[in-house]
Amino acid sequence: MNRRNFIQSGALLGGGLLVSFTIPQANKMAALAARATEGAFVPNAFLKIGTDNSITVYLSHVEMGQGIWTTLPMLLADELDADLDKIKIEHGGPAKAYNHNVYGIQITGGSSSTWSEFDRYRNAGATARVLLTQAAAQRAGIAITDCRTEKGYVTAGSQKFSYGDLATEAAKLPAPAKVPLKAPADWKYIGKSPKRRDSLAKTNGQAQFGIDIQFPGLLSAVVAHAPVFGGKVKSFDASKAKAVPGVVQVVQIPTGIAVIADNFWAAQQGRKSLQITWDHGPGVMLNTATQTKAYKTLAATKGLPAQKKGNADTALGKSAKVVSGEYVFSYLAHAPMEPLNCTVKIDNDVCEIWTGTQMPGIDQKNAATILGFKPEQVKITIPFLGGGFGRRAAPTSDFVTEAVHIAKASGKPIKMVWTREDDMRSGHYRPFFVHNVKVGLDNGLPVAWLHNIVGQSIMGEAKIFGPAPKIDNTSVEGVKESPYLDAVPDHYVGLHTTEEVVPILWFRSVGNTHTAYVMETMVDELAYAANQDPVDYRIKLLKDHPRHLATLKLAAEKANWKKKLPAGRFKGVAVHESFGSYVAVIAEVSINNGLVKVHKVDCAIDCGLAVNPDGVKAQMESGVIFGLTMALYGELTIKDGQLQQSNFYDYRIARMNESPEINVYIVQSSEKMGGAGECGVPPTAPAIANAIFAATGTRIYNLPIVNHKLIQKA
Repeated sequence: MNRRNFIQSGALLGGGLLVSFTIPQANKMAALAARATEGAFVPNAFLKIGTDNSITVYLSHVEMGQGIWTTLPMLLADELDADLDKIKIEHGGPAKAYNHNVYGIQITGGSSSTWSEFDRYRNAGATARVLLTQAAAQRAGIAITDCRTEKGYVTAGSQKFSYGDLATEAAKLPAPAKVPLKAPADWKYIGKSPKRRDSLAKTNGQAQFGIDIQFPGLLSAVVAHAPVFGGKVKSFDASKAKAVPGVVQVVQIPTGIAVIADNFWAAQQGRKSLQITWDHGPGVMLNTATQTKAYKTLAATKGLPAQKKGNADTALGKSAKVVSGEYVFSYLAHAPMEPLNCTVKIDNDVCEIWTGTQMPGIDQKNAATILGFKPEQVKITIPFLGGGFGRRAAPTSDFVTEAVHIAKASGKPIKMVWTREDDMRSGHYRPFFVHNVKVGLDNGLPVAWLHNIVGQSIMGEAKIFGPAPKIDNTSVEGVKESPYLDAVPDHYVGLHTTEEVVPILWFRSVGNTHTAYVMETMVDELAYAANQDPVDYRIKLLKDHPRHLATLKLAAEKANWKKKLPAGRFKGVAVHESFGSYVAVIAEVSINNGLVKVHKVDCAIDCGLAVNPDGVKAQMESGVIFGLTMALYGELTIKDGQLQQSNFYDYRIARMNESPEINVYIVQSSEKMGGAGECGVPPTAPAIANAIFAATGTRIYNLPIVNHKLIQKA
C-alpha cells in the first residue's frame, strides 16, 4: 500500500503592476491546439468548455499553498457567470501564452499571481461569455441583448441552453477584440471568501504532488553531491554500491554520482556504499566566522551608492547624538515540506517531466538544451507543490536538469529525490548579509543616515532578467526606498556585492527578510533614544505615508497598544511595505528561563482590493509563522566549506505548539493592488525583537534569537 492509499483509507475511518489580455497569436494557438478536443470550446489559453458542460480553468501560475487554485478561477468565474464549485482546475504547463505580464517569463513568484492576472483572467471569462451568448442568440433567433447568463447557462428568450450545449457553435465564432468587464457591484465571487478548491483533495490524500508520481518501470534515483560547495568528483568506485540488492545502475553526471535502483531505500543504501574521492576546490576555505569578520570589515566602508541625498558623513558629525548598529544575517534554507523531486522519461525524441516547479518554461528550455531537443519536445506536467518559498524557481533548474542528466546517462525512466539533507547541504540559500548603520539625531529626530550593506547578488547569479546589475535591488530593497529616509536630509545607502561559492536564490520576501529587520529595529532604537513611544514615534516619521499609517494605526488599535499588559508580557511593533502591500505587526511576548514565547500577533494589511479576504488572512498567518521561524531559529553555518545543519532537528521550524494567537485585519482600500504571499514575513521578526527589547533591554543585532541569553528586566 502506498502512502496515498494509506491516507485515503485513513480518511474513511481522517511592486509595478499591470494587467492586460495580450497573448501573441502564435503562442496562443499553440497552447489552444494542445488542449482542443472535438466540439470543445477553447476561446483562449485559460479556459475550455466541453460539450459535456464541463468547464476547465488553466492556471498560468502554480499552486504551492498560496491559494491561487481558488483565487484565479474566482476571477474567471465571475465574468463567465459560471458556478465556481463546478469548475475543474489544472496547471497550464509551459507555454509562452502563460508568460508573466510584467516579468516576461513563466514564473510564479514575487507575490504577483493575483494582481498580475486580475484583468487577464477576467477578460478570459468575459470573452467566453460573450461568444456563448452570441451563439445562444443565433440559435434562438433573437437579439444578443435579449439573452442573459447565470451559473453556466444562457437564457435566450423562452429558451435555456447550457454552456456545453453551445460549445460547438461558440467555437466557430470570431473572438471579439474587446469585451466589457463587470462593475464591482456585480461581482459574485471577487471580494468574497469561497471555500478553497484544493482543501478536500489535500486533506483526504487525493491531491497529487511530484513525490507521488509513479508508473510501471519507473526507477528511483539519488545523487551523491560534493560535501564542500564547489567541489567535484575526482574518482569513484561503485562496486559495493552495485552489490546492494535493488541497485540497477550507477552513473556519473556533472553534479555528482547517481545511484539508480528499484526503490528509494535501495538507492539510498547504494549511495552510502559509494567510495568517492572529491576535489574540494577553493570552497573548503569558507567558514562562517571568517566570512562574518570579512563582511563586517567591508560594511564599515562605503559601498556603491544605491540611494543618497546630501552629505551623510558631514551631517553625522554635526548630530547631537549618533545611534549605530552592526547587523549579521546568516544563510537560510527554504526547507519546503515536500522534498525536491523530479521524474523524467525519455522516449526517442520526446522527454516527459513531472515536477513541482515555479518556472516551467525555464526548466523546459534547460532540459531541452541538455538533450539537444527543441523545447516543444519536452513536456512538463506540474502537480501540486509541497511548498516553494522560491526554492523551486531556480534559473539553473538545478534539480530538474540533474534528473534529466540521470535519465539521459542511464537510458531509464527515473524519479530523482533529494532528501531534505541533500537540499539542506547542497541546495540554494538566502544570502548571508551584514549591515552597518549610523543614524544622527537632533531633537530626537533622524537628520543623518549612513547605511552600508554587504552580500551576494541574487540577480547577478540568476541572470534571467538581463546582465548582473551593479546595484542589485533585491539586496537593498526595503532600505533605499524606505519612507523613513524621505525626511532625512542627509542619507547614504551603499552596497558591497560579494562573490562566494555558495549558491543563492530568492527566498520568501527576498531582501526584505533582512532589510525590514534592520530598519524597524533601528527606528525602534531611535524612538527609545528620543524617549518616545515606539508607535507614536513611527506615526510622526510616517506622517506623509498614509498607507503605512493606516496599517500601523489599525494594528495598534486592535492590539490595544497603550493598554497596560499583565505582568511579564511585553509588546513590540514593526511596519513595512513590500510587494506593493503594507503590513504592520504587533507582537506580544514573554521571557521564561531565557526562552522567548510569542503569545499573540496582531497584524494589519493594506493590499488594495482583497480579492479573497480569507486567502489574504491565510497568507498573513503563514507569513507570521515563517517570520517567527526565521527570527527564533533561522541559521545555517559553514565550516571548512561544509554546511553544518541537515534537517529539521538542527534547522528548526516553529512547531504547532509555538504558534501564537494571530489576528489579521484588512484595511478597506481602493488603492492599487499588491501581493499577499510574502509581505507578512518582513515585519514579524523585528516586531518580536522589539518586544524582546521592551522585556529585557537587550537589542538583538544578529539572528536567530535562540542564540542570545535573555534575562527579563527586574
